[in-house]
Amino acid sequence: MKKGDAKPIPYEPKQVLPENVIQYFESRGIPQGILEQERIGFENNFGKGWIKFPYFYNSICVNVKYRTSQKDFRQEKGGKKCLYRRDKALLSSHKELVITEGEIDALSCLVAGYEAVSIPDGAPSENSKNFNTKFDFLNGTEKLFERFDKIIIAGDNDAPGKRAVQELGRRIGIEKCFVVEYPAGCKDCNDVLKQHGKDELKSALENAKPFPVKGIINPSSLADIVLHEYCQGVEGGEKTGWANLDEYYTVRPGELTIVTGIPGSGKSNFVDALAINLIKGSMWRFGFFSPENWPLQRHAQTLIEKSLGKSFRPSHYGDRMSMAEAREETEMLDEYVKFIAPKGEILSVDTILKYARILCLQFGIKGLVIDPWNEVEHLFNRLSETQYISQELTKIRRFARLNGIHIWIVAHPTKLQKNSQGKYDPPTMYDISGGAHWRNKADNGICVYRDFETNQTEIIVQKIRFKEIGKLGSAKLKYTYSGNYRAWG
Repeated sequence: MKKGDAKPIPYEPKQVLPENVIQYFESRGIPQGILEQERIGFENNFGKGWIKFPYFYNSICVNVKYRTSQKDFRQEKGGKKCLYRRDKALLSSHKELVITEGEIDALSCLVAGYEAVSIPDGAPSENSKNFNTKFDFLNGTEKLFERFDKIIIAGDNDAPGKRAVQELGRRIGIEKCFVVEYPAGCKDCNDVLKQHGKDELKSALENAKPFPVKGIINPSSLADIVLHEYCQGVEGGEKTGWANLDEYYTVRPGELTIVTGIPGSGKSNFVDALAINLIKGSMWRFGFFSPENWPLQRHAQTLIEKSLGKSFRPSHYGDRMSMAEAREETEMLDEYVKFIAPKGEILSVDTILKYARILCLQFGIKGLVIDPWNEVEHLFNRLSETQYISQELTKIRRFARLNGIHIWIVAHPTKLQKNSQGKYDPPTMYDISGGAHWRNKADNGICVYRDFETNQTEIIVQKIRFKEIGKLGSAKLKYTYSGNYRAWG
């Protein structure tokens, strides 16, 4: 068996179920024929009777979920995390797929005539801050979702269920996702089936509403949004990790930040350090397209330095990390960082966003770094540079909003002139090649301005679109030789 392959789990191809188990499912609206079709099993163990739901991956049983009628749950130790009924959905001729929060809800959808799968471990808790690994079962599912024209997300009607719906929609792509609204008094698909029958469940699935998109709001929901923000306040961004910068700039998913500065001023260092702070402080996952930092091992070493605050190589300026620390930090990076570096493809904006979409689905990235803009292969197709910049920035900003990802673009200014003191003034977004669209299209704009004599870096916030995110101003950071920044002044 190759590393990473699913471990086969013995499972009976067919099992005669006890009468009380058949009656239990019938009381929930699921007939015996569905149980036989889906190879539902049963065993007595640990002093209890356990219903068995087999999980198949490429025709191999890779996990078994167990539950009692009293809602005790367990599963095979070391079982693979994947969608329940994945294999059958892959072979389905249906054009619509329902994703539920539990196996019995998926079986209920089968009764209503829909193809369905279920997530393996339920929804993340309401107050869970880090639920990245909760959705790792989505790895390798892009071909499955491509088969269907419509994805209907039928999470439980509670706070964890609504959180799961939001994350599934963000990862799969909200443009093809729809959300189920249940009849009053029903929490999930099986509740609808039990209380109202398969026709009502079918109707609820047929009438699933398009996934809510910012900018497309039903008038009936506007009052709820307004009153929620009146009571709770408008949601701001995540903290940057530097208290003196947080007053001016925070980071919210779905926005675009342009970062500029004089060559050699530390733009890439700043964005890398910010990413590490968001990983450590908010458990964000990142995709990096950073050709200027290639080879990739060099970029990985830089991120490790920023995470540990120690030098990777022998240095006169501070401690060098140990081999054990370097190995441990590399494993941490593997959990939170992916590099976009395709071979044999044109490295255009479309290519970068194609891989970012895959990372959103499989890995759940919240941040995407494009560094720098001049390393992207630009296909003008008879457009002027100004027209092209407008088109591509609109595309990138829309991608950020639709996928709930914050995108940073590092863009160099054009040739600058020294002032009367023989120094360069801080450039603005208007100084970037391509014109005013850099400022107009951005949600946020930052200039990284470094004084090499004092080794002090000024982070100048030049644009903030939404006041809850920050305000115009600047914060000073001190650059250390271990690759870190610290608040200064």
